[in-house]
Amino acid sequence: MARYELLNNVAHKDLRVATGFDPRFGDDVGMVPAFPSEYAELQREYPIFFRKDTDGQWMSVALLGFEQHENLFLRDGRWNAAYLPGAAAKGPFLIGFQEQRIDGELHQAPVIHVDLDHPRVNTVDGQAVFLPQGGNSPYLDHIADVLRGIRDGTEFGAAMFAAFDALGLIQPVQLAVELDARHRVDVRGLYGIDRDALAALDGPALERLNSAGYLEGAYLVLASLHNVRRLMAEKQRRLREQDAAPVGDGG
Repeated sequence: MARYELLNNVAHKDLRVATGFDPRFGDDVGMVPAFPSEYAELQREYPIFFRKDTDGQWMSVALLGFEQHENLFLRDGRWNAAYLPGAAAKGPFLIGFQEQRIDGELHQAPVIHVDLDHPRVNTVDGQAVFLPQGGNSPYLDHIADVLRGIRDGTEFGAAMFAAFDALGLIQPVQLAVELDARHRVDVRGLYGIDRDALAALDGPALERLNSAGYLEGAYLVLASLHNVRRLMAEKQRRLREQDAAPVGDGG
């Protein structure tokens, strides 16, 4: 159970965050949320798909593996990719909102919260959140940038997904993968951009998507799909390693 508190440099002056990667930190997941604000970076290394969240709303995800707890980018305490998705980079932090009075008017101002029960959080090892004098550490400044990208991407994404859906561009994807003679995976519940439906859009529809900034997102999602082959190759490599590993004698 998460225990979020509004981050401040008095109560949390000694807070540190472990920044390595390990299943004990929750990094062994098959997909993470993907935000349109990071599509350009994500599409170089991760396949991007759509799925519906628990409220039935569209969201996009970066696929990390073919099973629920399989992250094929995770190996020996490292995340083997040049870009770390924002959903993984944010660690134990999230953006909340606090009512503040500015120039006599009430505004909902974004503020950072921290999950004190997150396994990365401690007071001994990892990146310091605050400087000894109380200012933000470079790590916390980086986290603030990550959280702003997530906030902006979430707001932009909701409208973009609705536009894609209204034009019939989001369609189910059957991701059934034959890894070798003995191993097959079938990832269900994923959707993608229908390339033929996108190509068939008329000029006004394309113009609306382009002027809103959504057309680039559609093409980035399509471009990301070549990364499925990279995931397959890594999965096949791990299966070969598993088959070649000596069987213990149980002693």
